[in-house]
Amino acid sequence: MLKKVSLRTKILTSVISLLLIVTVFITGVYSYIEWNQTKEQMGQRALDVATSISLTPEIIEAFDDENPSETIQPIAESIREQVGAEFIVVGNENSIRYSHPIEERIGKRMVGGDNDQALIDEEYYTSEAVGSLGPSLRGKAPIFNEQNEVIGLVSVGFMIEDIRSAIFDRLQIVFIIAAIILAVGIVGSIALTRSIRDDILGLEPHEIVSFYRERKAVLRSVKEGIIAIDGDGYITIMNHSAREMLDLNEDMKYQHINDILPNTKMLDVLHQGEAMYDDEMMLKDRVYIVNRMPILEDGEVVGAVASFRDRTELQGMINTLSEVKRYSEDLRAQTHEYTNKLHVLSGLLQLGHYDEAINMIQEESKQHHQQTKTLFSSIEDQAIQAILLGKLGKASEQKVNLTIDAASACAPLPARVSTSKLVTILGNLIDNAFEAVQNQEDAQVTFSVMDYGRDVIFEVSDNGLGISTEDQQTIFDKGYSTKGYDFDRGYGLSVVDEVVNELGGSIELSSQISQGTVFTVYIPKESRC
Repeated sequence: MLKKVSLRTKILTSVISLLLIVTVFITGVYSYIEWNQTKEQMGQRALDVATSISLTPEIIEAFDDENPSETIQPIAESIREQVGAEFIVVGNENSIRYSHPIEERIGKRMVGGDNDQALIDEEYYTSEAVGSLGPSLRGKAPIFNEQNEVIGLVSVGFMIEDIRSAIFDRLQIVFIIAAIILAVGIVGSIALTRSIRDDILGLEPHEIVSFYRERKAVLRSVKEGIIAIDGDGYITIMNHSAREMLDLNEDMKYQHINDILPNTKMLDVLHQGEAMYDDEMMLKDRVYIVNRMPILEDGEVVGAVASFRDRTELQGMINTLSEVKRYSEDLRAQTHEYTNKLHVLSGLLQLGHYDEAINMIQEESKQHHQQTKTLFSSIEDQAIQAILLGKLGKASEQKVNLTIDAASACAPLPARVSTSKLVTILGNLIDNAFEAVQNQEDAQVTFSVMDYGRDVIFEVSDNGLGISTEDQQTIFDKGYSTKGYDFDRGYGLSVVDEVVNELGGSIELSSQISQGTVFTVYIPKESRC
């Protein structure tokens, strides 16, 4: 593959070529105009001198002399030297010379064949012809006698070569100026290419295009919201995730950051030049984890960039992991409780207290049968069974009476309702119920599930102290608990609400002070999108 031509080479070639073409064109046009003007001026000068001589009385009277050249030659030569003409030739009506710069040619016929207009047509004119001295520009004037008859003519000439030399002398200055302009243009072009190269950090156009495409793809693929500002605080970059998360639009680009997001602290990074990591802050009624970095160029801060990640999303992941961990701990607690009971049963058998051992086995069997009858006979979803088994063990350990409503019934849930989502919803609701009754003498928590129609309905109720009407309005807010807003608390119900909304369902709350609380969750079996 051929190496691509650099931007610097392209600019230098284009500018220098343009300068060269323009300079050559202008110089050529000026030379053409100067050539024509000079020829016209020299021709007019020759014609004026010829006319003046043709009207000179001494010249006219000399035509009547026996030897006209004796009078005409000195006058013609004197005038020739004064006006700088190459020749002044005076001839009669037959073009026989009466004067010539070379005396030996006096008396001979004039050369050039361009005398008829003066001798026959009686005209004053200029012409170009090749005479005895070479190519020349001539001014021709007829000589009239007193009877207004043409008796001869005057020819004043300047050599074409001399005219060219005069024109070239004049054009030398033009050529020098053109060369200076070309040189200045080349130097300016080099300076321009260096400046442009510095402005684009030495990158070539194809590299800039490649970087732009890659940057666009990277910014769009990054899940975190990214916003960058320049040294004056105006937004220069805002990726798709930032617009989605912060409810912004493309029109807000190139506006000042304080007009769009006044509390991002990006200007602090811009002024202090120090990065800020993992800062929690509230933006657009949501809690975000924000990282901010200054953009440096040659050691100077020229901008700042910030990345935003919704803490709720992180908290959701943490809560899911926590629920799985709790589930494992619940099963461990259940195993521990039954191990203790087995040890007691083993001790009774070893001591010979068989009746007590039998009674204990029957009591445990009865209790287990009551707890698991509904769980395994009517609830067919294995994920719900596993979650409730773990919570039954935890309830026993915490001295809470967890009852599974005998009317509960549920077929296996569709795949869209994953185990992790069930753990998040049921785990948080049941644990919150346990916490609500932890100070009650008769701690009661009831769970039920109904699979009727198009929805699966979960219900968790407790006989705790209840939730006030004021708290009911904000209990699903992120970071809010009944103890107030806290970054380390109050995310359980918020995550439950988000997961339920993600599944296209809804959640209802019914609570009265000192009478308990009921959470009801409706989850559609099929997506309603």
